[in-house]
Amino acid sequence: MVGTVVNRLVTDGETDMNSTLFPTEMSKEDRQVWVAASVTFLTGIFQLGLGLLQVGFIVIYLSDPMISGFTTAAAIHVLVSQLKFVLQLSVPGFSGPLSVIYTLKYIINHITETNIADLVISLIIMAVVFIVKEINDRFKSKLPVPIPIEVIMKRNYQSPLTPNTAVLQQSFADAFSIAIVGFAVAFSVAKVYAIKHDYILNGNQELVAFGISNMFCGAFRGFAGSTALSRTAVQESTGGKTQVASLISAIMVMIVTLAIGFLLVPLPKSVLGALVIINLKGMLLQFREIGILWKKDKYDCLIWIIAFVAAVLLGLDIGLGAGVGFELLTIVFRTQFPLCSVLANISGTDIYRNRKDFVNIYEPEGVKIFRCPSPIFFANVDFLRNKLIDAIGFNPLRILRKRNKALQKIKKMLQKGELMVTSQGYIQTTDGGHESDSENEDNNSIEDLDKATDMKEIPMKIDWKSLLPAGVHVPSVEIHSIVLDFAAVSFLDVSAMKGLKSILKEFVRIEIDVYIAACDNLILEKLGRCGFFDDEITPKIFFLTIHDAMLCILNKHDPSNSVNFICDKVNETKEMLNSEGELKKRTCLVQLDTQF
Repeated sequence: MVGTVVNRLVTDGETDMNSTLFPTEMSKEDRQVWVAASVTFLTGIFQLGLGLLQVGFIVIYLSDPMISGFTTAAAIHVLVSQLKFVLQLSVPGFSGPLSVIYTLKYIINHITETNIADLVISLIIMAVVFIVKEINDRFKSKLPVPIPIEVIMKRNYQSPLTPNTAVLQQSFADAFSIAIVGFAVAFSVAKVYAIKHDYILNGNQELVAFGISNMFCGAFRGFAGSTALSRTAVQESTGGKTQVASLISAIMVMIVTLAIGFLLVPLPKSVLGALVIINLKGMLLQFREIGILWKKDKYDCLIWIIAFVAAVLLGLDIGLGAGVGFELLTIVFRTQFPLCSVLANISGTDIYRNRKDFVNIYEPEGVKIFRCPSPIFFANVDFLRNKLIDAIGFNPLRILRKRNKALQKIKKMLQKGELMVTSQGYIQTTDGGHESDSENEDNNSIEDLDKATDMKEIPMKIDWKSLLPAGVHVPSVEIHSIVLDFAAVSFLDVSAMKGLKSILKEFVRIEIDVYIAACDNLILEKLGRCGFFDDEITPKIFFLTIHDAMLCILNKHDPSNSVNFICDKVNETKEMLNSEGELKKRTCLVQLDTQF
């Protein structure tokens, strides 16, 4: 990622950007070092600031698939930037969105100008380094130390360098991306070994440490540091567990640099480009994760692809934002369209699971158990309402409107003398002359039809399941109770509470009892504060478990048969281990009226 910024800000030849950012007498190599050091210093400032502000938690928003796709895209940027050295072409520096595409297009158009000698040297270097690295990887358990194959260093150490303020302004977004991604990758590796060795990690402390290190490193012409996966694994496997091991390694590197640095002569840029490209192998092999993620989780696979494509086409800074944005959007999708299900009792237990997953189940007649597996908020309350309607097989609002229209018809028939009430029920005196449904609906507002049925003006109780007068048609309803499983509902917002209350009232007004089971206490308290309860919706509909609600329903509607059946099933002796390791018996002691 640092190399991408360097290639964007340092171009071949004298351009307006070069003349603005650097002195004219400065060589291209010195410009590149200055840019890299300045970006590293700014990265350290960001990391130190984030650590002091206690925002180390931001790393949790960078998932492993997103980081993998993003770092793979960064490897593509570096690979494309090194092609001009391998082919020895004078490629202008492209920046911004589609810079990779423009660079590849230029290289393809000028491929005939390739320096064959540099290309051959690069291919040989890549082949040799690849073979040695494969040997190190395959025989790492037998080799005391990896075979050294790549050493690039200058003689002695350079003097400190003041960051270029113009470069800092041009690389503000890039440095922030490097700070976040570098910390995220390092923290992810640290978590692996923290779990393995029972360490305690503090994200804010790590951010401060990275910030100070990168600021110091940038002042001495270094590159932004994160973590080296292979070197970390080698140090851990050889027994290094503290900073002492890193200190010894640093001292050895310093001694080697000071002692034999003069023996290393300058190498062609094609050799350096070849070394960079071959070291991208590990990053490029992350493409294999696409197939693995597709089998495990398609959302994670899409996150990987979107993060990669966005970072390649739009640049690393915009691509990082796009990847995080899409990652958060998938969370909204998962909660907005949850996989709702209808539950049933597993025979012989007090357990309720998806009825599609089991064969030996018990479903009481007239009862539906509906499970909502996600929080309920403004974006998914309508979706959940539609899923509930699909589960029970009818729209309660439609039934309510039909009943209110039928009630108005019956009132008119009584007023006209077309219907008479007797001790045995009603007697219809005529068959014709009734208004059609459409005519009747035109004479009534939707608000009136959505209200609860008012039978005060009718001298009888209408049984909507029995035979109704001629010309009065109301769909029959076979369900008398609904249980909503809220065990997975972690929160409700105001819009969701309004929508939920509306749904419950629609069912209550057509004489269907609705119960809510396993609701969190915090949600109950919030419902009370927000005025959720009234004459139609009371706290009595809440139960501790689904089984409590089911026992109450069955006792209310069929106490002679259904309750005895399910209680016999639940009261079957169950065996479980007690704290002393012995078997003990447990029976169902739930009372029928258990509720909040």
